[in-house]
Parts: sequence; C-alpha cells; structure tokens
Amino acid sequence: MVKIRLARGGAKKRPFYHVVATDSRNSRDGRYIERLGYFNPVARGKETPLLLDLDKISEWQAKGAQVSERVASLVREYKRSGPADAAPAVEAAAPAEAAAPAEAPAEEAAKDS
Repeated sequence: MVKIRLARGGAKKRPFYHVVATDSRNSRDGRYIERLGYFNPVARGKETPLLLDLDKISEWQAKGAQVSERVASLVREYKRSGPADAAPAVEAAAPAEAAAPAEAPAEEAAKDS
C-alpha cells in the first residue's frame, strides 16, 4: 500500500521533513517513490515552513494512497493559509509599481523642454 507521510532529515535538534509517497513497508527515512513537498517546523525569518504540491498529493490519493494523520493536518493548514511563496511576490511587485509613476513626470518634463 502506498502512503503519503513525513520522512525526517536535518541535523540533531533541527528537524526537517520531506513529504513523500512511499510503500508502507519501507522505513520512515528510506526509499520513496516521489517527493511531494517539505515541512520545516523550526523555520525562522523568511524561511518557508511548509511547501506542498497539492496537485501531486491529490493524484496519489486518487490512485489509492493513504495520507498519514500529520500530513493530513499539514494539507489542511496549507490550504487554509495558502502558499507562503505567493506573499513575497506581491510585495516584490509593489515597489516596481511605485517606481513607475515617479519616472513618468520626469519623462513628461523632458518632452515639454
């Protein structure tokens, strides 16, 4: 049976988990079929604590894969909060828009001269 579960990585006292699709007979950190995302419980600052590929997870569930309790709660959290990498893209776009109007009056003044 295929399961979607967490595989632990990282150093001692600094856990890092990959969300993987694996055969249930494989060990926790052993061989896996496909990596579906990651979970960093000790993320700080601008580090992304959770990244999941929801399309791939649904594909595996459609094929009959069972999701562990922890991964199911992470999927609910991810759907509720949305992808974290979308927020910085919006912030990055805002300064570019602010710079464009500042240049426009300078160009109009050059044309008038």
